[in-house]
Amino acid sequence: MALDVLAVAPLYQDPDVNRVRLIAQTTKNSTTPPKPLPPTKTKLTTIETKRIMSVLDETIHKVELVTLLSYVASSSKNSEGMLGEDIMKAVREHQDLCQILLDRVSYLQEEERQLQEEEEFEDEPWFRDRVLSIEVQKSHLPPLMQQIKGSTKNIVRLLLGNPQAASLLQVQTLGRSAEAQSFIDSLVELRGFLFEKLLTSPMEARDKTQFVQDITRRNQRNQEIIDTLENELAACVRNRDAEKKYKVETEIENWIQKYDLEMSEKQDEYEELDVIHKEEKLQLEELKRRHDVLVEEFSQIQAEQEINAKKRLEAEQAMVHMVRAAMLIQALWRGYLVRSMLRSKKRKRSKSRVKGKGKGKGKGKK
Repeated sequence: MALDVLAVAPLYQDPDVNRVRLIAQTTKNSTTPPKPLPPTKTKLTTIETKRIMSVLDETIHKVELVTLLSYVASSSKNSEGMLGEDIMKAVREHQDLCQILLDRVSYLQEEERQLQEEEEFEDEPWFRDRVLSIEVQKSHLPPLMQQIKGSTKNIVRLLLGNPQAASLLQVQTLGRSAEAQSFIDSLVELRGFLFEKLLTSPMEARDKTQFVQDITRRNQRNQEIIDTLENELAACVRNRDAEKKYKVETEIENWIQKYDLEMSEKQDEYEELDVIHKEEKLQLEELKRRHDVLVEEFSQIQAEQEINAKKRLEAEQAMVHMVRAAMLIQALWRGYLVRSMLRSKKRKRSKSRVKGKGKGKGKGKK
């Protein structure tokens, strides 16, 4: 069931006056904190306060019923005889809506995860189409959530209309999750706080404020006593340590001299290493500079080689084209020569034939 239960911490905490630590007591002033002032009333008297508590009690009752819907849906066979057919039908419809919502949310989360893995294609049309599709599907979630809210209200209305079924369901506390129970406990704690507030009159509120102020002043006095005792203890420690002061100072002086000597040796060693480090650093910078120059020269040579190779390739390709063109021209020229020779031979033959025919006709006339 898609029922989000918030684990709410207590909404109010009284001042923890018991944390005031008392170390010393005086003979004249007692440091025992006064007891909190209990409300003078035990019942609500005004209509407004009764209505406020009634609304809160009704809310707690409804929350207790709603947080058991998951248990009802998981044990539908056992709950059908207890709650009735109409309520179970509404619970099953509510469960179907919640399952649809969970499936859609899981699908959208998986789609968004895949899109995050494919962010490098965000400029592609298909990527934008998928993003638009996800946004469209997200826009369908609020209406579905409204249906679930309406379904929840309908189930609560049916349970409130059947007090016997509501009472039977309310006793199934073992079916409620730990988070839901924590939320209900917080509401009950809020009810107690609100009930105490509604019972407290303005005069009692002023008394409580005065009570807190008294506690604060008493805490300040106790802190002053603590400071005085700590100062006295420090003075006693100083007097006791004065007897050993010379010995301790001598030992400290010896340790200081030893430390200075060792540090001087370490400093000399550090300075020697620092000089070596600086020299090696200069050499490294010189090598880096030479390396950069060589890299630049290599890049230029490589670029020139690429340009020469490209030019050589283009020249070879041009030469191939020229050779092919020359061969084509030669072939055309040879063809032209052959055709010219054939045409000249054909003309000679035709002329010889014409001359032969002319001589034959002359002999015939004679």
